Amino acid sequence: MAISHTERRVVITGLGVVSCLGHSVDTFWTNLLAGQCGIDRISLFDPTQFDCQIAAEVRDLNATGAFPSAKDERRTDRYMKFALVAAKEALLDSGLDLDRCNRDAIGAFLGSGIGGLHTTEEQHKILLSKGPGRLSPFMIPMLILNMASGLFSMFHGLRGPNLATCSACATSSHAIGEAWRTLKMGDADVMFAGGSEATITPLGIGGFCAMRAMSTRNAEPKRAARPFDADRDGFVMGEGAGVVVLEDLEHARRRGARIYCEVMGYGNTADAHHMTVPSPEGEGAARCMRMALRSAGMAPEEIRYINAHGTATPQGDICEAQAIQTVFGAHARRLAVSSTKGATGHMLGAAGAVEMAVCSKAIQTGVVPPTLNLDHPDPACDLDLVPHVAREMAVDAIVNNSFGFGGHNACLVARRYVG
Repeated sequence: MAISHTERRVVITGLGVVSCLGHSVDTFWTNLLAGQCGIDRISLFDPTQFDCQIAAEVRDLNATGAFPSAKDERRTDRYMKFALVAAKEALLDSGLDLDRCNRDAIGAFLGSGIGGLHTTEEQHKILLSKGPGRLSPFMIPMLILNMASGLFSMFHGLRGPNLATCSACATSSHAIGEAWRTLKMGDADVMFAGGSEATITPLGIGGFCAMRAMSTRNAEPKRAARPFDADRDGFVMGEGAGVVVLEDLEHARRRGARIYCEVMGYGNTADAHHMTVPSPEGEGAARCMRMALRSAGMAPEEIRYINAHGTATPQGDICEAQAIQTVFGAHARRLAVSSTKGATGHMLGAAGAVEMAVCSKAIQTGVVPPTLNLDHPDPACDLDLVPHVAREMAVDAIVNNSFGFGGHNACLVARRYVG
């Protein structure tokens, strides 16, 4: 008997990460568990005039293997390079042989919160100094945020569903959730999903500084990002990309794929409250987590670990902690909850997918990463926040939270694969 679309099971079979902690999943995971922090003084431009002078930069990335030619690489923005390197790693990690697959049934949802900000700034300088005749004919293709997804499909001949999500810091979690739905509906057999961001530029840093959203702990870069700590003073910008390979279970089993975990549910809600401030007591986030658990058919008590959005903004961390306490009740104190942004900075549109890779590795290895710089836990965030040191534990099921400006909420639920 054929399996109905709604009964299709979806698993993660490949991971790719580009980050300040490494340009591969293995390097990233090793450094994350070791408690390393990738935040330092900004080197991409002179930050002296800025209130925030620190960020989590990706350094010394070799993107050559992700492009058909050096010419193709030159025609891309920094955010695209990150996305294509991470997607290529996810492809290799999955073990997919594209020549043996139906490429009409393989798609990509690779988003970005902001897109090609480096290109925008560079080309604007040219416009002002040299006039419109000197603008690059590749300016628009290099700055639009859908082009990473488009190029990946072109480079690998993937003719299935293809789009780019854009929902600020929830971007790549929405990409994964919508890819999950696409697979559940039978519109593809394999989906590459995630996001990329490269906003460590004068305009990007300056804009967030103007909002008073950034940490100004410039003298202590490694201690600046402090999720859930009473002394937190804002987030630290990160950059990079995360991509996961989601696959119909039967397709994965037929080819003998290694399975990290099974994606069970997805929530997608709006605060409908404020451009940048979360709804009171995390009401929208709580609805999102409940929706994800409901679609997973799972009880709150089945969850063992939550990768929190945890950006280290004063109000955001409290609202998320309140939302977790609302949804999980007495079980909230039995959960391990950590934010990895103390190590990676806030990667904006890439954050959710990188953190989904974290959740997949936690399920695979039975280790959860720590919350760095949690020296004085905020009493308003009364949870087990895994301070300072990674923890070995059984990780049977997880929740991954992402919340973005505009009131966008995304929540993913996954569990250990059981045949």
